[in-house]
Amino acid sequence: MTGNTWCYLFPTLRRLACIMGMLLAWNAHAGEGETLAQSNPETGLESWKATRHGVILELAQLTPDQSRAFFIGRGFEPAEAEHYAAACVFMTILRNEAAPSAIAYRLADWRAITADGRALPAKLKENWLKEWDARNLAPARKIAFEWSQFPSEQTFEPGDWTQGMTTFTLPRGSRFNLEYRWTIKDQQQKNTLKGVHCAHDVSSN
Repeated sequence: MTGNTWCYLFPTLRRLACIMGMLLAWNAHAGEGETLAQSNPETGLESWKATRHGVILELAQLTPDQSRAFFIGRGFEPAEAEHYAAACVFMTILRNEAAPSAIAYRLADWRAITADGRALPAKLKENWLKEWDARNLAPARKIAFEWSQFPSEQTFEPGDWTQGMTTFTLPRGSRFNLEYRWTIKDQQQKNTLKGVHCAHDVSSN
């Protein structure tokens, strides 16, 4: 799903989505491939951005409380919302800003590299759906969940972008570097978003 569609389907997160949209035009600039970190002055939440070969990746923290509230607003039971909120959650934007042609990615190829050297995959939407099936999640809730998540695979042209939630099975407050990959004209490209860390609950800050 492209970004603007996502915003309008989920108005309870529209304000956050708009903040993420503004991050595309940050005043500060990092060098090619380098990570630019920023803290939201209103919320204290942090976000990270890198640009390489015309492709922009941005991550912004979502607190457990924000994740709970979002899914309870979609009709989830508190225990169901808590199950999701226990993960390390980010709002994620991937944009083909100026690549010479279409790009493609597979979220399964991305890795969170922890301080102790572990390389952990993202928890894909398909992994979550298996868990929701085991919990007999209601169909309407499952549809809302699917639309909220960052697509596991996608191809898009210059000027297009995609947005959604990504999760990692890491404790709150964990720090890592995100190695991400994409292909263009069958050539694989990669970059690293450095210094990313999972949000704490607001009450624990």
